[in-house]
Amino acid sequence: MSLKAGIVGLPNVGKSTLFNAITKKNILAANYPFATIEPNVGVVTVPDYRLDKLNEMYNPKKLVPTTFEFTDIAGLVKGASKGEGLGNKFLSHIREVDAIVEVVRCFEDGEITHVEGKIDPIRDIEIINTELILADLEIVENRISKIEKKAETTKDKNAVLELNALRKSREALLQGTALRNIEYTEDELNVISGFNFITLKKIIYAANVNDEDAIAGSNSYTDIVTEYANKEGSKVIIMCAKLESELSGYEDEERKAFMEDMGLNSSGLDMLIKATYDLLGLKTFFTSGTDECRAWTFKDGMKAPECAGIIHTDFQKGFIKAEVMSYDDLATLGTEKAVQEAGKLRLEGKEYIMKDGDICYFRFNVTK
Repeated sequence: MSLKAGIVGLPNVGKSTLFNAITKKNILAANYPFATIEPNVGVVTVPDYRLDKLNEMYNPKKLVPTTFEFTDIAGLVKGASKGEGLGNKFLSHIREVDAIVEVVRCFEDGEITHVEGKIDPIRDIEIINTELILADLEIVENRISKIEKKAETTKDKNAVLELNALRKSREALLQGTALRNIEYTEDELNVISGFNFITLKKIIYAANVNDEDAIAGSNSYTDIVTEYANKEGSKVIIMCAKLESELSGYEDEERKAFMEDMGLNSSGLDMLIKATYDLLGLKTFFTSGTDECRAWTFKDGMKAPECAGIIHTDFQKGFIKAEVMSYDDLATLGTEKAVQEAGKLRLEGKEYIMKDGDICYFRFNVTK
């Protein structure tokens, strides 16, 4: 299941430094606007202690974690919706992602120029959010002008539904409200999904601080960002992109020791990856054995045949049953045999809704 988040923000807020940490790639991170011209894409593993435990238990020939894709998108500036900076090129890239990570500068540094002259995280957030709102509004207005007459004259059910959903969207956008904060019916969401509205995407604010404030867990800037995010139901991850970039260069044991010395329980990067994963309602199931232990990503609410199809389409087409045990039961009891003897190994059918941490073996049959 290929899902991705776009890393956005004003120039020089730490986006590319964060991306370096995420992907362990050395892309250009220069102290001037538009150092990032093309979107850089990197795949990261989602940290999961359960897979580490399965590796210990099965000692498989192959260990495959679940992954998530991050895209570093060129810095946005005021007027992007009208073509300023990289303008529409930026906006086209961000429409392709599933969620947004907005990096907000929450640190002082006289050597790193701020495109707006001084540090003001709420102003920065509102610059970006306004440009995204204006970009969506342009699409809404254009579509309404094309469909309005047809909907009002023919009374076509689908056209009327689309027009009403677009008018509802236009009203919100004109008031400066992101579409993710609007309540839509399921039918309305279906009818507007094809427009790929940017402000309909879920968002996390990554408050980029210096290393001292990362250890402290906050500063005066992150406090106001958190207050802002809480009002719109979004989440804030406080992290130091520069520190995360340094940590990414260490081996696991070195990184762990370094973090302990600094008093950090977990890296901001791990928290960001997990928060982004959770933001989209993603869960993990496992397949395990001596040949391979593997984590698979699925969306909350998916049924067993759909999850089988993530492994291979034939698994879904010919789905019969799923042998399922929970990770917690296996970790507690120690072996598959003990899980079975305790009556914790289940056979589930086509209507079974998969749960996070399920360990599965799918039975299927496809006739040619």
